[in-house]
Amino acid sequence: MNRVLTMIAATLLMVANVWAATVPNHQQTQVKTKSADKLKKTAPKLAPKPYQIGNASWYGKQFHGRTTASGEDFDMFELTAAHRQLPLGTFVKVTNLRNGKWIVVRVNDRGPYVGNRIMDLSYSAARMLSFRDGIERVRLDLIQPKNVASTHAYSSR
Repeated sequence: MNRVLTMIAATLLMVANVWAATVPNHQQTQVKTKSADKLKKTAPKLAPKPYQIGNASWYGKQFHGRTTASGEDFDMFELTAAHRQLPLGTFVKVTNLRNGKWIVVRVNDRGPYVGNRIMDLSYSAARMLSFRDGIERVRLDLIQPKNVASTHAYSSR
C-alpha cells in the first residue's frame, strides 16, 4: 500500500512540474516587446533599410570573461556580438557575403571601436561564418523577437 501511494505521489509531483514548466514568463516577453519598440525607433538611424552592409570583425580570448555592456560576462563560445547603436538584447541575422553562410546572434556589447566596422562577433560566431582573415563583409538583418526561439524565457525558474 505504501509503495502504491509513493508511486501516485511521485507521479503527481512529476505532472505538476511538467505543467509548471510549460508556462511562459510573460514579464520577460514584455521586456522583449519594449526592446522591439526601441529597435523600430532606432532602425532609421542605422540605415533607410531594415538591414546594414559593412565589414565585421571578431573578438575572443583577450576579452573572454570580461563584463560586457549588458552586464553579463563575455563568453567567446556563445553566439553574441557587439554593435554601436542596436539595443542590447537585439537579435540580428548576420550573413557572410563572401560565402553566403548566416547565423543569428544576440547583441550584448558595444563596439566595434576600430576602423569603419559595423559589428564585432564572438569567436564562435566568426568561426561558424568561416571568417577567413579576421574581417569579412557582412549583411545584418534585424530579427523580430517573436521570430526567435529562446530558452532565456524559461531559465529564470
